[in-house]
Amino acid sequence: MHDLPFNFVDYEGITRLFIYLNKDVQLVTRNTAKADIINRYKKEKEIVKSLLDDAPGRISFTSDLWTSLTTDGYMCLTCHFIDNNWTLQKRVLSYTFMPPPHSGLALSTKIHNLLCEWGLEGRVFSITLDNAYTNDLSVDTLRDELNLKDLHVCKGDHFHMRCCAHILNLIVQEGMKGVDPSIVKIRESVKYVKGSQARKQKFLECVSLVSSGNKGLSQDVSTRWNSTYLILQSDIHHRRAFQHLDLIDSNYKYCPSKVEWEKREQFCSFLKVFYDSTLMFSGTNYPTANLYFPAVYLCYIELKKQIERDNEHLKVMTSKMWLKFEKYWSEFCATLAIACVLDPRYKMTFINFVYTKIYGECSLEFHRFNTKLQSLFNAYKSSHSLQPSSSNALGNDLNNVRNDDTFDTMEAFKEFDEMSSNEFRCNSLKCQFELYLDEPKMPRHVKLDILDFWKSNQFRYPNLASMARDILSIPVSLSLQKLLSVLGDVYLTNINLLLSRRMQKQLFACEIGYVQD
Repeated sequence: MHDLPFNFVDYEGITRLFIYLNKDVQLVTRNTAKADIINRYKKEKEIVKSLLDDAPGRISFTSDLWTSLTTDGYMCLTCHFIDNNWTLQKRVLSYTFMPPPHSGLALSTKIHNLLCEWGLEGRVFSITLDNAYTNDLSVDTLRDELNLKDLHVCKGDHFHMRCCAHILNLIVQEGMKGVDPSIVKIRESVKYVKGSQARKQKFLECVSLVSSGNKGLSQDVSTRWNSTYLILQSDIHHRRAFQHLDLIDSNYKYCPSKVEWEKREQFCSFLKVFYDSTLMFSGTNYPTANLYFPAVYLCYIELKKQIERDNEHLKVMTSKMWLKFEKYWSEFCATLAIACVLDPRYKMTFINFVYTKIYGECSLEFHRFNTKLQSLFNAYKSSHSLQPSSSNALGNDLNNVRNDDTFDTMEAFKEFDEMSSNEFRCNSLKCQFELYLDEPKMPRHVKLDILDFWKSNQFRYPNLASMARDILSIPVSLSLQKLLSVLGDVYLTNINLLLSRRMQKQLFACEIGYVQD
């Protein structure tokens, strides 16, 4: 609970306290304390194993590497699945030291060993990783190893998922490279205000005078575009306060001109759809796989719209982003488009709508997608090991309602909203899938708990529900791993502070034991 070393039970003050409370106490050693904690860990591990054994269907994974402040490498492996009650679950299976080299072979070996340790080798559906060459190599090796034992669905066609938040980050970062010097003024303005307590107080007085509210100033990290978006947003909110500060403080030299303020507003408006999509992809309490395709389509529409407009400074930015977007669009896998089909608000109507808008009528790309969809459904139809749970309890918990309000007022969807499900039907898919597609799609603005929908319909479409269970458990980003990395940095920073303080109190010998433990 308190991050104490095992040998705290040997501290003189602790032993004296125990004896004072009970003179007949049997004191434990550091080894006994360590053994107790390891036994507790093993019991907790068995609980997680039991949960995974009871889970129907297959399991998706996310994995990420992290380098600590002391340059040690660690790897986190997290599993994601939907349980018998159609509740999205996730568990960190391993947060373990990863010695160099961090090659594709070393990573695949490490992940494969962990899968075998947990008995999940034959239940893998997908793994989501950052977009990196080493990860591509590790996934290819792992896929080949599992295919040798015939453990994949569709020979692993749906195995490798790239972190969508990471890809969006790469696309936007490409556009922001040296795009506009006014962003430098944003950073310098915030740095200036936060440079001293007197400046902070003066700025707060300006905020109070112009009544711009008490919204705080954000300071961005240049390698994270979403923080740059937040600093744009907060600066625009305090525009009048900065202009007033420019009038009363002769040392403040970074106030943007009227034209630069207008540019900022345009940048902020343009980046909003990418920021909202990133937030949506990073959700952990609701399925995100079904939200991917509509969100990416919105990004596509926004890019096309800005490229066609006669706005020079945004055109430079969007042209760079478009080249990057085209590179990754083909790699945005069909699996997440299938997840959109399994959303009763979209179905095949939306996929056909988008592919027609992008590629034209009866495109080869849509034919390929349809082939993959049919192949996956046939795999589930012929499989007896992936049947859904027999539980028939209906869920009433709507705490995990999806967060896709971004789509509600978008012009890009108006034409789709007016279409009916009967305007398109995939004739190559029969039985359950055909019945599902024949039913009218739900209104897109309905706040639907998609897991609750499939829980209610699992007996009408048993094979389709099994497929939905596995696909909807796929996380489209590595948000949990990123959080653990941040927590790891904070943890080690606190340890370093703790060491320096205690060393000043001549407890160096004790701390050596702490670090070793």
